[in-house]
Amino acid sequence: MIESILVATDGSSAALSAEAVAIDLAKRLGARLRGLTVIDDRLRAALTTPDVGASFPGAAGLDAFLKARADVIAERFAERTRAAGLAASCESAQGRPDDRIVESGAGDDLVVLGRHGQSAGLPTALPGSVTEAVLRKATRSVLVVPSGASLRGPLLLAYDASPGARRAAACAIELARRLGEPVHLFVDSKDKGRSRARFDDVRKLLAELPHRGSEISSTLGRPDAKIVEAAEALGCGLVVMGAFGRNRISDHFLGSNASAVMRTSARPVLLVR
Repeated sequence: MIESILVATDGSSAALSAEAVAIDLAKRLGARLRGLTVIDDRLRAALTTPDVGASFPGAAGLDAFLKARADVIAERFAERTRAAGLAASCESAQGRPDDRIVESGAGDDLVVLGRHGQSAGLPTALPGSVTEAVLRKATRSVLVVPSGASLRGPLLLAYDASPGARRAAACAIELARRLGEPVHLFVDSKDKGRSRARFDDVRKLLAELPHRGSEISSTLGRPDAKIVEAAEALGCGLVVMGAFGRNRISDHFLGSNASAVMRTSARPVLLVR
């Protein structure tokens, strides 16, 4: 059950999309919602070189600016939630954004993030590095929202019969019921017999849903690309999949279908733990 949601925001376009999706989801599920904005310590550290005794001369002014900016982001979030009929506040924290987000969201059922945030503009940062760091460290389910995406439309469940996929199926069933949306099913396997077995397995889980969607299977090509293509073709509002697949060690250290889908999908992606 998703009863509490934390959305991380840094004022970027992707963060604004994440806020909108989190507000929409909280209203439709009747869930508690709160926001978090983090003052990134790395912004200040990048302007300081202690090894040669030099530092940015306007450090105090920078600190004041970052604090004022966080206050504006928090107030804007509170205004958006009030306009939507929700009572939700936005806290401000300082430190590494991924660490603060993981710590703050440890007691919530869902963490919502934009795919590309403020750190994507840093010359030393990888695009989406905060989001991917949160995904590696989080113990809660994470919803990743690309810039401009919304939550409207059917769900696509990507299923590989792993324990994570079974948890994703249970989450998709709950969301489909409460959002009134059908669930399309994607099963990938290079073996046709195994693919049939996986369809039979997940059909039992989805049998109780009043609305059933399409069934898609793929034995050729990259699974992540096929999932993204299916979500686009079906006009899905959400892709739901396990955060880790059948090979959890490989997924965690080498990059999984889940992380590849998260990086390339134009639709929100819910990675279930």
